[in-house]
Amino acid sequence: MDSKGEAVNDMDRNHPSSDARGKANQRPVLRATGLVKSFGRVEALRGTDFELLAGEVLAVIGDNGAGKSTLIKCLSGAAIPDEGTLELHGEIVHFRDPQHARNYGIETVYQTLAVSPALDIASNLYLGREVRRKGVAGALFRLLDTEKMRRMAQEHLRALGIETLQDVKQAVETLSGGQRQAVAVARATAFGSKVVILDEPTAALGVRESGQVVALIKRLRESGLPIIFISHDMPQVFEIADRIHVQRLGRRVAVISPGTHTMEDAVAIMTGARAA
Repeated sequence: MDSKGEAVNDMDRNHPSSDARGKANQRPVLRATGLVKSFGRVEALRGTDFELLAGEVLAVIGDNGAGKSTLIKCLSGAAIPDEGTLELHGEIVHFRDPQHARNYGIETVYQTLAVSPALDIASNLYLGREVRRKGVAGALFRLLDTEKMRRMAQEHLRALGIETLQDVKQAVETLSGGQRQAVAVARATAFGSKVVILDEPTAALGVRESGQVVALIKRLRESGLPIIFISHDMPQVFEIADRIHVQRLGRRVAVISPGTHTMEDAVAIMTGARAA
């Protein structure tokens, strides 16, 4: 192997998830082929492809207008593509809406979070999926089993290694931005998720809180959960991602990795200054 190949291998060995990149021949968990999506005369996606592998963090980067948001909406059921196919574990799927995608195990955490500040942590984790008490009274009056939800929420947070959330009875409105993001991510992973999409999860956070979210993403990867990570923060992308999907002008123009390309390479490809 030439010297360039040797350098790549050395970098791969030092990257925390080189094993995932070594599985390039496996069937993708989630695949999109030839996606087209127009809004009036604006063609947001122009035949883009996409593949997410098992157990990896796949970053999606692109300049404004590249089609990142529309791609994520198509993958999560928030938008229906005009053309193209979606496959989940090799099965062709047609998501009607976000709830339909969630039924298939695709959860999305948006930058706006969509948590309920007045409710406590446990209630947020089970929002829309509340556990009812058993028995006739529970069935008739739809009584919530609050203690069971709190116990399961505590167990789930412990399993994820989230140490910043100590009291599941604490109202979300009293939490910091990083803690609220952790609640949103924990909720996304609480119900047998097959894929988690994180849309700019650290954009509104400070350095310390961003570090907490990054650590959480790494723990999720270690658990084997495939993650789509959308971000403009290049140092963070190169710290977290196993592979990087580069979107430009409505198409995927490259898939690169931190082991083979630099941040400068990524920006140049993203802006069209150089080919992949």
